[in-house]
Amino acid sequence: MPSTIGQEDRPTADHTPWVEAIDLCRHYRRGPQIVRAVDAVSFGFGRGEFLAVVGASGSGKSTVLNLLAGLDRPTAGRIEIDGVALGTLSRRELASYRAHRVGIVFQSFNLIAHYSALENVETALFFNDVPRAQRRVRAMAMLERLGLADRVHHRPGDLSGGEQQRVAMARALVKQPDILLADEPTGNLDHDNTAQIAELLTALNRDGLTIVMVTHNLDMARRCAHRIIGMEYGHLVAPGGAKPTEAAS
Repeated sequence: MPSTIGQEDRPTADHTPWVEAIDLCRHYRRGPQIVRAVDAVSFGFGRGEFLAVVGASGSGKSTVLNLLAGLDRPTAGRIEIDGVALGTLSRRELASYRAHRVGIVFQSFNLIAHYSALENVETALFFNDVPRAQRRVRAMAMLERLGLADRVHHRPGDLSGGEQQRVAMARALVKQPDILLADEPTGNLDHDNTAQIAELLTALNRDGLTIVMVTHNLDMARRCAHRIIGMEYGHLVAPGGAKPTEAAS
């Protein structure tokens, strides 16, 4: 894994590009048709920024997140982090990048049903060379930080939707990532739990964590993010009703 990716201390938010997507494309073949999920998209953001990518279902925003996470590779174009192109990394290097540098929060939580909340959070540290005793201490501390101290031994089925999402966030955060990628983190939550998760994301960003959130909820994006970019049919657009400064340049 190249040592240049994400090794520096986090500064306060600025707009010096730390991550850049350059003419990014992800095309799929569906029978005789080519689906242009992401088509010639370019944007960048700095360390400590909170970027929201807003769009309807099928707009390509989740595909962008998967490309940023190294879970998928672009058909054309590139993503650079600290000047290192993700496309040049091997599978092993991409796995190390995800294990050490990236936290991912999914709309569907993706918790292991037969594990407790504590065990679910510990799983994020299995491949980070963290000793077992430290894994438990760190997982417990993160769950306590997110207000789940009394739920650590509960399984996902015994938790509310908001509690499951906080467990999923604890799992993403326990490895102390450089960047948090949140895919519709409130899509399955009610109004009160959505507000709690929005407040938590804002607090994490104030503490210096770089966040990219994809959402269909423009109001939430305006509440949380420094900057908003919109997507429609694989292209960047000005998000509906957004201020000109919020749209991608």
